[in-house]
Amino acid sequence: MIWKEILIRYGELSTKGRNKKDFINRLRANIRHLFSDIAPLEIVSERDRMHIKIENDEQYEVLMKKLPTVFGIQSFSPVAVCSKELDDMKKLSLIIMEQFKEQEITFKVEVRRSDKTFPLESHEIQREIGGHVLRNNPNISVQVKKPDVELRIEVRQDAIYMMAQIIQGAGGMPVGSNGKSLLMLSGGIDSPVAGYLLMKRGVRLEAIHFFSPPYTSDNSLEKVKVLANELTKFGANIRLHVIPFTEIQVLIKDRVPSNTIMTTTRRMMMRIADKLREEIGALGIVTGESLGQVASQTLESLTAINDVSNTPILRPLIAFDKLEIIDIAEQIGTYETSIQPFEDCCTIFTPANPKTKPKVEKVTYYESFTEFDELIERAVRNREVYKFPEVNQVKDKFEGLL
Repeated sequence: MIWKEILIRYGELSTKGRNKKDFINRLRANIRHLFSDIAPLEIVSERDRMHIKIENDEQYEVLMKKLPTVFGIQSFSPVAVCSKELDDMKKLSLIIMEQFKEQEITFKVEVRRSDKTFPLESHEIQREIGGHVLRNNPNISVQVKKPDVELRIEVRQDAIYMMAQIIQGAGGMPVGSNGKSLLMLSGGIDSPVAGYLLMKRGVRLEAIHFFSPPYTSDNSLEKVKVLANELTKFGANIRLHVIPFTEIQVLIKDRVPSNTIMTTTRRMMMRIADKLREEIGALGIVTGESLGQVASQTLESLTAINDVSNTPILRPLIAFDKLEIIDIAEQIGTYETSIQPFEDCCTIFTPANPKTKPKVEKVTYYESFTEFDELIERAVRNREVYKFPEVNQVKDKFEGLL
């Protein structure tokens, strides 16, 4: 195997000031956690990039597969190493460019010469290596501006480091660098995407799900567990808090006018989420709401829902349309699970004509005839907690359910 390290470029992290080191340390810790199965990893952090040493083929394969999902990485490249002899450099350049032999491409050679004692100047290295590659690869031509491939050569103190592949990373900020929030995870398409986008901005998540048996099935709960587990592939553990919601949801149906059932249900969910948020030390609540998508997501409805909490409600999808959300869900691998046909508590007891412009004072008045506080306390107290990622999980959790 020619690959000896993977070079990671930070991207947005490079714009940070005095606290830049904190972000880099968080990224390094996340990488160690995500790749604990191939530990130990030797990771060397620099101001603008990071190096992961590769010891064997297994490490290389796992790193190349998972690194594109790690937030905080702008791009990365597998790096080969050879001695500082010109013949060895020429041989290595051909081996690296071999991967492009079936393509008609343009290229150029870029040189970074940190060892100033190396006898050849940067332009001389470019001429020697570039000419050798061209003579041996008739499918390749030179283009200085925006080539298809850049063969990058770094002359370091100990050896020559060479790379030609630049793989895009997930971008964003390392998970955990911007605090913790509580994700309201319904099981639909939107909420996992909302969680993904907040994780991309460095927010560590715990999730809350409202479960209303027998109106919602074990299959619907299993679907949410799969979605929570899917989100962990972006570099962080997630705890899922499952709230027993049947008692409260039935009471709402019996006690408030049918056209405000949806609004009161969302308000009770928000009150429960806020109580749990306080208990786990989260700073915000994350939802998958998109303005105007359904009756409970009009500006008037969102105002009525927000009325029960002073906690920041983070809605990363607020200006997205449904097709944009679906595109992201497909990209991150949650879409096929989200469309499994198992009802969640948001779709039961739905009135034919829900209020799209509820008045806060009227909703509060209808709710005042029922004592919800003790029910909310009990629901939070009786929750079940699941930790993800799961170990030794079954490959297809839905096999045989349909």
